[in-house]
Amino acid sequence: MKELLIVLAFLVPFCSSIDTISFNHSLKDGDLLISSGKSFALGFFSPARNFPGKRYVGVWYNNVPEQTVVWVANRDNPINGTSGILTIDSTGNLVILDTKTEVSAWKTNISSAKNGADLYSAKLWDSGNFMLFQDPKMDIIAWQSFDYPTNTLLPSMKYGIDKNTGLNRFLTSWKSLNDPGTGEYRYIMEFNGTPQLFLYKNYSRIWRTGSWTGHGWSGVPEMSPRFIFSLSYVDNDSEVSMTYHIKDTSIISRMVLNESGILNRVTWQESERKWVQFWFAPKDSCDNYEHCGAFSNCNLFNLGEFECSCLPGYEPKLSRQWYLRDGSHGCLRKKDEKVCDSGEGFVKLNHVKIPDIDTALMNKSMGLKECEHFCLKNCSCTAYASANISEGGSGCITWYGELRDIKQFTDGGQDFYSRVSASDLAQFSNNPNSDHRKRVKKILLGSAAAIILGIFLAYFLVISKRRKDKKSHSNTLNKSLASCESMDESEQTEISIFDLSTISNATDNFSVANKLGEGGFGSVYKGHLKDGQVIAVKRLSVTSGQGAKEFRNEVTLIARLQHRNLVRLLGCCSQQGEKMLVYEYLPNKSLDSFIFDKTKGSLLDWGKRLEIIHGIARGMLYLHQDSRLRIIHRDLKASNVLLDASMQPKISDFGMARIFGVDQIEANTNRVVGTYGYMSPEYAMVGQFSAKSDVFSFGVLCLEIITGRKNNSQYDQEKSQHLAGYVWDCWKNDKALDVADPLLGDSYEAYEVLRCIHIGLLCVQSFVDDRPTMSEVVFMLCNETKLPFPKEPSFIFRSQNYGSVTPSSSASIGTVNDMSISTIHGR
Repeated sequence: MKELLIVLAFLVPFCSSIDTISFNHSLKDGDLLISSGKSFALGFFSPARNFPGKRYVGVWYNNVPEQTVVWVANRDNPINGTSGILTIDSTGNLVILDTKTEVSAWKTNISSAKNGADLYSAKLWDSGNFMLFQDPKMDIIAWQSFDYPTNTLLPSMKYGIDKNTGLNRFLTSWKSLNDPGTGEYRYIMEFNGTPQLFLYKNYSRIWRTGSWTGHGWSGVPEMSPRFIFSLSYVDNDSEVSMTYHIKDTSIISRMVLNESGILNRVTWQESERKWVQFWFAPKDSCDNYEHCGAFSNCNLFNLGEFECSCLPGYEPKLSRQWYLRDGSHGCLRKKDEKVCDSGEGFVKLNHVKIPDIDTALMNKSMGLKECEHFCLKNCSCTAYASANISEGGSGCITWYGELRDIKQFTDGGQDFYSRVSASDLAQFSNNPNSDHRKRVKKILLGSAAAIILGIFLAYFLVISKRRKDKKSHSNTLNKSLASCESMDESEQTEISIFDLSTISNATDNFSVANKLGEGGFGSVYKGHLKDGQVIAVKRLSVTSGQGAKEFRNEVTLIARLQHRNLVRLLGCCSQQGEKMLVYEYLPNKSLDSFIFDKTKGSLLDWGKRLEIIHGIARGMLYLHQDSRLRIIHRDLKASNVLLDASMQPKISDFGMARIFGVDQIEANTNRVVGTYGYMSPEYAMVGQFSAKSDVFSFGVLCLEIITGRKNNSQYDQEKSQHLAGYVWDCWKNDKALDVADPLLGDSYEAYEVLRCIHIGLLCVQSFVDDRPTMSEVVFMLCNETKLPFPKEPSFIFRSQNYGSVTPSSSASIGTVNDMSISTIHGR
């Protein structure tokens, strides 16, 4: 009997399922972790029967006969053969190791073990979450798979943004049914006062959920409360996230982004032994992002008619294309329509997915009526809506600029109010079904009262002793309007004109306490408007060299460009000799304040730096190719890239930018502007610039982000060598990783850093034709294609051995680093 008990005691560990690994107990290929409720399994698997040699570590449903993988660790780096193990290394990190080659295929990115790696353990939970703990009681979480989803969203998994760390949990598709590698589609939350979810193909938006309404997403009416699911939504100082739960735990359901770019909600049907789809997106042409262009509504319920229709007060931009059922060019405000201080109002659209909030502002404290008044008094405000329609409604969203990606529903969505002229307002009010009759009456009564009041005010102003002062002030305002609006018809755009006193009050009379920084152009101040909006004011210096032409250039360009990686211009002011630009306030200031600072630089890990590189590339691609205008920036550098609260980059300072024609390739100038060190050779020496000049600047900036070093810092006293030369020497000697910023530690993927260095060197090639376009740069960043080998680039020296080479006498420099140009020389 005693011997039997000993045998039973020996067999128990092998009869029970194991859900945990520890520092001394690894998981070999062929072994499995099974969660305590037997819902999920973790182990090595091969997704393709034709290629069984490629092995991945993943999590799949344990009680579903059709193997359904919901998470993959080493998705882009499989183990060849069955020699892999999953273990906890001496630093406390989870590692997938090939025991044959002793090379790791995947590793978590936590800092070194604080209490000793032997205390670390990793457990697979019944939710499907694989969690690494740094204490025996499993109280302190060091890492969890739910923070790094692949293509599947499971119940209880948080989806969204951690505002403290910048972590954004999002889905990415597989490359194919048999390849779990990172695919070209991603489903990600973006936050601009209120969140939205976007489906991207590479870096092009495919579909948008609309903003959060309090009940769900405005563009997903099917998201109304159902008996199967419950949804929790959190938006506070720490995070904005959503989590869904299954009320009946016997139901197996998941959301998956498939390799074709379709987002599916599927449920396992045991009776049919298959996954059954009951929701998917995108599902129709109106779901396609910006299908009908700007200022239009997409409505599939007008049977027999074109699904695109212009918003009230607008007309097709290209009538011929509209007639041919191509609405992609959108609509424009009707000619001679007056929507500013002319009795205008708003037309209500029911049951719509409200426009993209990229050009919107949000105020959570306003009610809907207050929101209407706020929008009406600002002529740049094109529309408004309630931010939260639950519990009677609260909050205010106001739009400035284009209204994009609106979709009509028969039910669901929310109400939306679009600005129209008095004549359009009257037209809609004559409709007996219109909701605006009462509002029109109020406007007419208010207008009559205002006229009467105006007569009395005019009388008192005439007899007032201060008439002269008032007249002077009026003339000053008119001059400001003339300066900010003296553009030809092609330049006209909608921005706010700020009075000097308004900006002075907002910045506390340009106090030193509100000063954010200064440069060759002048100073930048933080300000608070009376409505609580925080602004950044760029006050141009008289000695900056940035005169009326550059001032108008920046106003004209930025106001007409709308992209998440470009800074947003709110308005301008030109009074009493002052020239000022008013921008959205970005709390993290400029990129150079991080990458060149040894303290703040540590806040930018490699993942965040890579995001910034991608963001800048997307912004430049938009300028060169995707915007309504074709823009050459001419002064791209670290100090002209600003960072928002989520550390997303936004390109700024368009004072030196130039508009190119559609077929124009290059241009020449006698006035070289920009910053030496970022200038391409052909531009600095002979004044010839093109989109490839910006590519050169991007390449320099990319290398600065990777290395954390300034381009104009000297690396070799004997050769007077600067950053590009230093990187090139390390590259050709197979020591490229030596240039990586030491602050990155070992947190980066070597192949990602090497690829970015490679792309940076391609961008700084001596000859224009050898440089890629920004479209090719974005493609190279997003795909693992083979890259051409770079040639030896040009470098800028500060040597006493060469004669001085300077621009022509008429040249002026908009902003100049401390580096002087002596020669541009290929070594």
